[in-house]
Amino acid sequence: MPMNLLAVSVGNTRTRVGAFADDQLTWSATVENLKAADVKEAVIEAGQSFPIEEPYAAVISSVNRVVSDRLLGQLEGRVRANFLRMERDVPVPIGRQLDPEAIVGEDRLLCAAAAYAVLKQACVVVDAGTAVTVDFVDGAGTFHGGAIAPGGQMMMDALQAGTDALPEADFEKPVEVPGHNTIEAMRAGVYHGLRGMVHELVEKYAELAGAFPLVVVTGGDGALLFKDDERVDRVVPDLVLTGIQLAWKTMVAAAEEDDDGAA
Repeated sequence: MPMNLLAVSVGNTRTRVGAFADDQLTWSATVENLKAADVKEAVIEAGQSFPIEEPYAAVISSVNRVVSDRLLGQLEGRVRANFLRMERDVPVPIGRQLDPEAIVGEDRLLCAAAAYAVLKQACVVVDAGTAVTVDFVDGAGTFHGGAIAPGGQMMMDALQAGTDALPEADFEKPVEVPGHNTIEAMRAGVYHGLRGMVHELVEKYAELAGAFPLVVVTGGDGALLFKDDERVDRVVPDLVLTGIQLAWKTMVAAAEEDDDGAA
């Protein structure tokens, strides 16, 4: 099986695209889903980054089926590999302790698997995007779920939509606290509210782990929220792409072991 990999992660708002060669992420891009033509071109460009004589696999993960189904239709005949789907064709290599009926987004599982594969200890994985998820992985590498909250822009939009006087505004890091105008006050509330929520959840998860777990942050707003946070071990923008690569490599290795056993 080819080890070069074209990885695509379709999120609620953005799509991440990456090309892995020789175990290294050699090409990546993040594109807003509203720019459908740009998403398609990013995937095509990632595929073209591989030498023409080298085969590659293609794996797509999605939490937005409308966007991913449209994208796959647009890519027919435009890339040299047939896309496999996460979980349907390629399992996420992480144990799970969840309610039987629970359905967990592929992105959460992929980020958790990628974080644990590097850290090899209990960890908290924060994905700060359209929503903010704060998930716990125990010391044995089992995913326990976590918490889901609105993301920064969703909170800003809700403040405007749910009130008569508050204005529409983009989510950004506040310039000062306290905020000396309405928009700065909104940003201060959302920014510090999200950081405080994560700090509180990390403390709760520490009680389960018996020690403070390492905290890994990813997502489109990850650096904005947490790059200067002393409680955060690292910010990894492409964590979900690394998770896709890990899942692919794990499946390939298992298939090779089965072939060796059969021989």
